[in-house]
Amino acid sequence: MFKGYDIGVDLGTATVLVYVKGKGVVLNEPAVVAMDTNTDKVLAIGEEARRMIGRTPGNIVATRPLREGVIADFDVTQKMLEYFITRALGKRILAKPRIMVCVPSGVTAVEWRAVRDAAERAGGGYVTVIEEPVAAALGAGIDISKPEGTLVIDIGGGTTDVAILSMGGIVLADSVRVGGDRFDESLIRYMKRQYNLLIGERTAEEMKLRIGTAYPGARNETMDVRGRDLLTGLPKTIAVSSMETLEAFSEPLNAIVVLLRSVLEHCPPELAADIMDKGIILTGGGSLVCGLDKLLAEVTHVPAVMADDPISCVARGTGRALEVLDQLKGMTLFEEPRRRA
Repeated sequence: MFKGYDIGVDLGTATVLVYVKGKGVVLNEPAVVAMDTNTDKVLAIGEEARRMIGRTPGNIVATRPLREGVIADFDVTQKMLEYFITRALGKRILAKPRIMVCVPSGVTAVEWRAVRDAAERAGGGYVTVIEEPVAAALGAGIDISKPEGTLVIDIGGGTTDVAILSMGGIVLADSVRVGGDRFDESLIRYMKRQYNLLIGERTAEEMKLRIGTAYPGARNETMDVRGRDLLTGLPKTIAVSSMETLEAFSEPLNAIVVLLRSVLEHCPPELAADIMDKGIILTGGGSLVCGLDKLLAEVTHVPAVMADDPISCVARGTGRALEVLDQLKGMTLFEEPRRRA
C-alpha cells in the first residue's frame, strides 16, 4: 500500500494549482518562469516571475513554459514543477509523492508523455495522467460512475475542453486551443486596431476581469486603459466600455460555441435528455468571463450552471481521482488519444 504523499497537479497554461491529500489546494501560482539568458539560470518562478513580465532588462526573460495546454519548454517546465512540488510539501520529503497530472482531452500521445516525464523528473514516484474534463467533473462533485450523461466544459488559460461523461468514462470529448489567453490577445489586437494603442498582457488581463463581458447587457462598465500610442510613441489613456470588450471577444467566443455545438450534435439521444435536465457544468478560470454562462445557454438551449469555485475544480478533481484510482484505471486515465467529436 502506498504510504507517501498524494498530490494532484493542475498544470495549466496560465496557472499551476497543487492539491495535497488532507490539505486541499495548497498552491495557486502563475505558470511563469524568469530566466537569465546569459547563464540559463532560473531567477524567479510563479507570482514573483509574473510581476517581471514586460519589465525586465534584455538578459532576463519572463516566459510561460506551457502554451495552449501543452509543454513548450520541457526543461523549464520540469524546474517549475519541481519548485512547486517542493513548496507544497516542504524540503524534507521522505518518500517520493504519487502525482496525478491533468492534460487537455485533445493532446497527442507525445504531448501526454512529455507531461508524464516532466512530472517524473520533477520528483514524482508514481505519476498518472488524467484528462481535464474528467478531473473537472470530479472536482465539481459530480458522480461520473452512474449511467447518466453529464456535459462538462472546462475553459482554461490555453484550451477549452468539452466532454460528455457517463459510467466513469468519456463518451465524447473534443477540445480547441482557445482559452483565457486568447481573450487577452483579442483585447490587445482590438486596442491596437481601434485606437492605435499598444497594451501589455497584464493590462489586457485586467481589462478582461474588470470590464470584460461575453453577453450583451451582462455588464456595463468603463475602464481607463493606459498604453503606448503607436502614432506618437507617447503614453496615452483611453476609456473603454464593456460593450467594446464584447466586440473584441467575438473570435474566441465563436470558437467555444462551435466546439460546444459540435459535441452536442454527436451526443446520443439518451444522454442528451440527461444533459437537458442537469445542464452544462462550467469549470475553469476562463468560465468566469461575465455573461459566458448566459451566452452558452442561449445558443444551445441548455441551462448552463457554474461549478463551485471553478478555478480550483480541476486541481481538486485530480486529488479526488487519486482517492478512487482503482475505479478509474482503464476508464478515464489517459492511455491513447481518444476519439474526437
